[in-house]
Amino acid sequence: MRHKALVADARLPNARVLLAKPQTFMNLSGQAVGPLVRYYHIPLDHLLVLYDDMDLPFGTLRLRPQGGHGGHKGMKSIVDALGSRQFPRLRVGIGRPPGRMDPADYVLQPFRPEEWAQWPEVETRALQAIRMWMEDGIHAAMNWLNQPRPN
Repeated sequence: MRHKALVADARLPNARVLLAKPQTFMNLSGQAVGPLVRYYHIPLDHLLVLYDDMDLPFGTLRLRPQGGHGGHKGMKSIVDALGSRQFPRLRVGIGRPPGRMDPADYVLQPFRPEEWAQWPEVETRALQAIRMWMEDGIHAAMNWLNQPRPN
């Protein structure tokens, strides 16, 4: 573990890739991301943050080149730690909690069986978008991923 995160270092044909999973509480993710970015001298346009988003329906993916935290406390922590909102992010929709369920309880519960059934496709699309972002740039990946999908 390095800088409060599990880190894997991978080599692709044309790139070095670091994968990091913060081991902090989600609301303190910046305590891991900020030090890693500084230690490895990662330009912010080479950082991609993936996170869950209750404002998107389950399985919806949205790639953005920059932006605010949208009320997501983990993203707020990262923005604060980096002192910038100028980094790409991939939002993974998890949908809203049913009824009056506390959002904090909702995000900690496992997926429902029908969501697990959809997960392989979501994961595949996310990986394709990440590869496209790395190889062709943010705009090509956004054009491919963010377009409306037929039902």
